[in-house]
Amino acid sequence: MSVSDVLLQEAMAQAVSAVELPELGTRRAGKVRDIYEVGDRLILIATDRISAFDRVLGVIPFKGQVLNQLSAWWFERTRDLIPNHLLAVPDPNVMVVRRAQPLPVEVVVRGYITGVTRTSLWTLYAQGERRPYGIPLPEGLRKNDPLPHPILTPTTKAPSGAHDEVLTRDEILRRGLVPADLWERIEAIALTLFARGQEVARQAGLILVDTKYEFGLIDGELVLIDELHTPDSSRYWLAESYRPGQEPESMDKEFVRAWFAARGYRGDGEPPQMPAELIREAAARYIAVYERLTGEPFRPGEQPAVERIRGNVRAFLNIFG
Repeated sequence: MSVSDVLLQEAMAQAVSAVELPELGTRRAGKVRDIYEVGDRLILIATDRISAFDRVLGVIPFKGQVLNQLSAWWFERTRDLIPNHLLAVPDPNVMVVRRAQPLPVEVVVRGYITGVTRTSLWTLYAQGERRPYGIPLPEGLRKNDPLPHPILTPTTKAPSGAHDEVLTRDEILRRGLVPADLWERIEAIALTLFARGQEVARQAGLILVDTKYEFGLIDGELVLIDELHTPDSSRYWLAESYRPGQEPESMDKEFVRAWFAARGYRGDGEPPQMPAELIREAAARYIAVYERLTGEPFRPGEQPAVERIRGNVRAFLNIFG
């Protein structure tokens, strides 16, 4: 990894928890991103907040930069499969995107049976469910086994602090959440995106286990929005650590989620405070995924990050606003 432990330690004090730009109006805070609306565009600022169990649990230095730059990298490499909302990257932590009408379904594609959350495939399967998300699964699967083929397990888009709800294909169509012909396109595109992601990950010595896609409409055209194949929206395992029936080495936020779960925390009440060692290790894993996938060294943005972000956003809007 190109970032030293000393630099990570120093960056912990500069981690980006929020970015206020009052001249742009009200800041809308998601679990990870701060969002500002500017005409027909959105300014998406990837902070260093980390969320799990539908709660923000703390901040990880450089996490926002990794998510933002890696999403931009993937968006450029999947434009032949589906258009996306990205317009510009004026700062390592910032995307300027076209405003889209988000579809009310999160599309999760899974290649393995795993997870510790209440809606994870393994949790449901271990509780005896053999048709999770309406999809039949065979008997005898163990945690972390590959599935016979990748499957789609959609959920609702819950507001911050609420839980996503499991959906089946029939429920999506019956409730009119997405028209049938559009949903068929989404299913096909999601599986194609996942196949490409798995191949790139394989070449990087990683396993893309599962991932989340979000789609929207711009002038009636289906586009990919939000983020793509990041260690926040995806689960990555170190390929060399994978052994059937064993726990592989996680290279994503599952590493942090597992730490909280091991201490009995699954989203209710006050979370335990993350120790410095956990924060540094999480940052190192995020950076390692970036470097493996892109084949490029990670170059930390100028610190302090918040002042840099504000300056770059203002400069961009002065030039292109």
